[in-house]
Amino acid sequence: VQLQASGGGLVQAGGSLRLACAASGGTFGSYIVGWFRQAPGKEREFVAAISRNGITTRYADSAKGRFTISRDNAKNTVYLLMNSLKPEETAVYYCAASRGQSTITRAYDYWGPGTQVTVSS
Repeated sequence: VQLQASGGGLVQAGGSLRLACAASGGTFGSYIVGWFRQAPGKEREFVAAISRNGITTRYADSAKGRFTISRDNAKNTVYLLMNSLKPEETAVYYCAASRGQSTITRAYDYWGPGTQVTVSS
């Protein structure tokens, strides 16, 4: 499956962005999908994940209460709505797909090119 993230951009602190991860070339509903981010000079970190049917979600502590992950399998797309963004959340955001058993999986099989999110102070 091929993944493409979009929706990044420049936003002021406290603002919102909605990222989209579009999939092609596979049965999208067969995969758990996660969002990750990597800031300059830092390791990639987990942000959020969603189950195949969209019922179960999991968030990093830093994202809880501000970010919402959702999916539309009919459109082969997963979304990440990010509210109250902070400058320290400036990073390249990536989506990934996993054939794992649950949203706690750490094994992601497919990755797409990221989208840059810049939060200005």
